[in-house]
Amino acid sequence: MPRFGWPSPITPQGERMLHLWIAFWIAAFAVGALVWGLTFWCVIMYRKKNDELPRQVKYSLPIEFVCVGLPLCAIAILFYFTAVTENYVTKVSKNPDVQVTVTGFKWNWEFSYQGTKEADGVNDVNTIGTSTEIPILVLPVNETIKIDEVSPDVIHSFWVPKLLFKRDVIPGLTNTFQITITKEGSYVGHCAELCGTYHSQMNFELRSVSQSEYQAYLAKLATFKPGDANYANRQSIALASIGQPPYAVTTHPFNTERDVRHAS
Repeated sequence: MPRFGWPSPITPQGERMLHLWIAFWIAAFAVGALVWGLTFWCVIMYRKKNDELPRQVKYSLPIEFVCVGLPLCAIAILFYFTAVTENYVTKVSKNPDVQVTVTGFKWNWEFSYQGTKEADGVNDVNTIGTSTEIPILVLPVNETIKIDEVSPDVIHSFWVPKLLFKRDVIPGLTNTFQITITKEGSYVGHCAELCGTYHSQMNFELRSVSQSEYQAYLAKLATFKPGDANYANRQSIALASIGQPPYAVTTHPFNTERDVRHAS
């Protein structure tokens, strides 16, 4: 099936949006064919043959009803299916299988796994990007995943093109959405909201793994606590422990000064 420029989705939500996108293209082709067909029909049928004017049809109620009614019907149908798709995509269940907090800050990302604790028993298991290491959000396939977004400084935007979805990360507001990833793999993510000097380098990676690998990854991360010698390298160590590439494979670090979190 042609996708008309959209990436192949990796979630049911993305599939639903892709179907809507294809439907819009089909509707656009149908309207275009109708308009161009009528245009060429008029050019052929009513081309000038002599000096006699053809019958005039101004103030024709049937034609006016068609010209007004057809666009209104088309808009109503497109609006209905857009609303149905949007409600499906933004639906959040009360009891998701996995809950993650995504913190966007100038100019990187932190991922915290709710319901887990580091070895000190205080902080949630988390990973954070630096100027030399791309942050990787590890998630399981075939699980309901709720993502809460927060920002301590300016507006950012969490965008993974393969999800066919993005949502702004707004200071003072927790934005929430839900996904279920159906394919294992590595997918690049970006900040999609102009947020300052290093906005264009504010990348991350979404790594979807099996449920057993996900649990093993969290278990390994949970063995670290602040102050440990390898605490700064816990993400790569935990990934290597489950047989995954220890560093991002879809993007790479840039030479910036992004280490200072929550800088003004």
